[in-house]
Amino acid sequence: MDYECDPDHTLIAHTFVPCWYAMTIFRHIPLSVHAGLETLLAPLLMVAPFLLGFGQAATVVSVLVGALLLGLALQIPGPQRSISLAAHAGFDYALATFAVVAGITVGIVTGAWEPTVFLVGIGAAMVALTASTRFSAPRGV
Repeated sequence: MDYECDPDHTLIAHTFVPCWYAMTIFRHIPLSVHAGLETLLAPLLMVAPFLLGFGQAATVVSVLVGALLLGLALQIPGPQRSISLAAHAGFDYALATFAVVAGITVGIVTGAWEPTVFLVGIGAAMVALTASTRFSAPRGV
């Protein structure tokens, strides 16, 4: 099947984004499922370091990431969003990057690699979820 790009695209746009279809082919997760997963998993992320016996640094990072993730998740539902969907996606990627970098830093500084694997895994899972989500909503929703 051949998909054509929007004729209004410029040459530069074609260089970086060859076609709209290529950007959305793997975005199968609806926004409501994305929000639900974030809402359910953020508290688990905050409790996990206590259950797994992480040190102080890893616990602080994990609870911080979980709290920020929960705050972001609660911004999605309804028409009165505090931030746009594009900004939400950007914050998700930034939070995932923070989790990975902080996890690696904790591993290097403390020598405890279990929290590092956990935090890097959380960051990778957040990137996968965000990359797989259709960040669109009907008007007024």
